[in-house]
Parts: sequence; structure tokens; C-alpha cells
Amino acid sequence: MLFKRKNKLATKLGFLFLTSIILLEGILFVVLYFGFLNQRVMVETDSLMARGNSHRDVLEKHFDEATRAHVTLMESEAETQVVITDATNSILDHSNTITPSIKSIIQSVDHTSVKDGIIEGDWGKAPYVSTVSPVTINGVSVGYVYMFLNTEGIRDIRDKLTVQFLIVTGLALFLTVITIIYLSRIITKPLIHMKEATQKMSSGEHDVYLIEDRDDELGELAKAIQTLSNDLLRLKNERSDFLASISHELRTPLTYLSGYADIAKRDNLTLEERKRYLTIIKEESGNLTNLVKDLFDMAKMDQKGFLIERQKVEICSLINQVRAKVMPAYENKEINLFTSCQKEIIITLDPERFTQVLLNLLDNALHYSEKGKSVRIEANQVRKDLQVEIIDEGEGIPKEDLPFIFDRLYRVDKSRSRKYGGSGLGLAIAKEIIEKHEGTISASSEVNKGTKIKIVIPGVE
Repeated sequence: MLFKRKNKLATKLGFLFLTSIILLEGILFVVLYFGFLNQRVMVETDSLMARGNSHRDVLEKHFDEATRAHVTLMESEAETQVVITDATNSILDHSNTITPSIKSIIQSVDHTSVKDGIIEGDWGKAPYVSTVSPVTINGVSVGYVYMFLNTEGIRDIRDKLTVQFLIVTGLALFLTVITIIYLSRIITKPLIHMKEATQKMSSGEHDVYLIEDRDDELGELAKAIQTLSNDLLRLKNERSDFLASISHELRTPLTYLSGYADIAKRDNLTLEERKRYLTIIKEESGNLTNLVKDLFDMAKMDQKGFLIERQKVEICSLINQVRAKVMPAYENKEINLFTSCQKEIIITLDPERFTQVLLNLLDNALHYSEKGKSVRIEANQVRKDLQVEIIDEGEGIPKEDLPFIFDRLYRVDKSRSRKYGGSGLGLAIAKEIIEKHEGTISASSEVNKGTKIKIVIPGVE
């Protein structure tokens, strides 16, 4: 029963193939039967009629015993048979033995109204096909020439065609069985494997393997399913890593909050110590708030709830506004912040989201730059694209870490990020926002020399 279910498609294809073959054979048989066979009968009948008329023409010139004998002698070695009668249908001469069937046919003819033509044409049932040709001399009927052709040969041809058709039908059945087996192995077997693979994937097992060496649609389907399986496995692993990282990120500030809260409750603390611990608690609660906010933004992006509300923006003015927001922090750390805008650049984008990107990038540059260093914001129009670069002189990023800095929760140095309160989501959020603007964001860096973040957004007006 299982075999039948698995090969249901092969059975359907085999049945379709068999039906097509039988239909084709049926059409061919009908064409042969009613075409070739009837054509053969028509040729034989016309030939029989022509021979009878030819003998009649001879007898109309000399209807004597010698001429009749000559005519019957001519037909004695032929497949056909001639019978010559007088005007009353009495037999005068004949070429071969006259059978009762021949006598019956002759007697059935009304000699008073005989005309040229076929008097028996049912070759399927009658033993003979027969024609008659009246012999007329000076307008008076003196006799008749009857021609007979044994129908056994025609029926033999019909029977041979029928046998050949049955043989071909049997061969078609055999080929259909072979075809079903072939289809089962070549077509349905890979489909069954794909079905099993998708069932595994639906149950949470994504480590499936499909053979992809077929250069056809099934091979393309196998590659697509294999790619889907690999992507799902990667997403599953990323989700597990993401959840583990989030658990760690939440656990650490909560541990600090709980620990320092317990310390701050001690009665023997001085006012200065209590303020220091409360400051740490406030900082950690701020870090936790920022982490939750970043997670909320990432969740909205994943659920397509992160909307981009575009409007015309003068980019230099927006950059100056961002600079004004972060200047107190930069001045407090004694880091220089410079801006450079090529000219007035008008572009359609979401100013709030783009501001969020710049703030994230400038915050990173501030954290990883030392006292006395500089950070630059440069905005230019390159053809019809906006190009913004944020260049710092900070610690830099190792070459092996550079391709992953836009991944969620990725950190080059976890201890360093904890020191600066980073969540590991800022660059990932910036990348999502820029891509929703149909732009690109990339990074280049050298350790101990600094980092350059480059943003390109099309659509400058």
C-alpha cells in the first residue's frame, strides 16, 4: 500500500502514457482498416469490373463457343473466376469449378434488368465479390459475363492487421510498465526524497541533504530546497545564538542592578559611597533601557513594522543638528568633532531614522577614540547619490572582525563593549535603516589608526 502511495505520480504518468499509446494505436488501426483495407477492396473491385468489361467487349464482337472458351481459358490460371451465361442466366462456360455460392449469386440476379456493376460487395461475410457485365449485340442482350473474386485473401489481410495491432498493443503495455519503473526511479524517487526533506524541515530538522547533480527542473527544485534548508538551519543557529546573547546582555545589567542595590542599602555606607553606587545603578539601568529600545527596534524591523517616512531634507542642516546634540559629550572627553558639507544637498529620506544612524555611529566613534583625537563627518554628492563618511582616529577594528561588525550582537571585544555600555545592536540597526532607504553602508579600518564608515543613499534631487 505504501508503494502504491509513493508511486502514485508514476502510475498516473504511466497510465497517461498507456492511454496515449492505445489512442494512437486505435487511430492508426482505424486508418489502416478503413483506409488501406477498403482501398485494397476498391482496387480489387475496380480491377474485377474492368476485367469483366474487357471480356464483355470481346464477346460482343464474337459471341461464339470458341471465343467463350478463349475467355474462360484466360481466367483459368488467375485468382479471379469468370462465368458466361446466356440471356436467361443459363451457364454456358466457366473458368473454374462452380461452387454452390456462385450458382446462388447468379440465380439471385434478375436477368430482365441487369446492368453493369457490382452484385456482391460484402467481402466481410460473402465468400466472393462479384460483378456482372451484360453482353449486347445490336441492342439485344445475348448473355452476361460474371466475374468472381474469392474474399478469403482480403479477410486474411484484415486478420493480419488485427494480429499486428494486438502485438503492438502488447508491446505498448510492456513499454508502459518499463516506463512506470523508469519514471518511478528517475522522477518520483527524487520527489519522494524532497517530500521527506520538507517533512523533516517542518518538524524542525534542518540538516537535510539532497542530491543536486541533475541538470533539469528536478535538480533546480532540489537545489532550492537544499538552499532553503541551509538558510533555515542558519537562521535557527542565529536565533539560538541571538537568544543566548540577549540572555547574557540582560543578565549582566540586572546582576549589576541587583548587586549594587543590595550594597546601597547597607547602613554603614558613607554618603559619597552611596552616591557612587546609585550612579552605577543609574548607568546600568540606562544601558538596560537602551538595550531594550534597540531590541524593540530590531523586532519592528523583523516584523516589517519599522516604517520609513520620507521627506525632503537638507542634509547639511541635519548633520549640524546632530553635531550640536553630541558636542557636549565630545567636549567632555576632549575629542574634536568636525563636519564638512560640499554644498547644499537636498535628498528625500526619513530624518528621524537617519539621525538615529548618525547618532549610533558618532556614539561608537566617541567611545573608541582617545582624548585629543578627532572625528570627522563628511557629506558629498556623488552623481545623484548622497555619500556620508564618519572617520575617527580610534582603536580601529581587526581585519578578521571587519566583515561581521554589522551582525546583530557582534562585538570585537566583549569586555571593551561592556566598559562602554554598548549593546552590539547599534551597527545592525544602522544597516537596516540604510538598506530601507535603498542605500548601502560599509566600513574600512586599520588597528590603532581609526575607522571609516561610509554611507551611500541614492536619490539626491
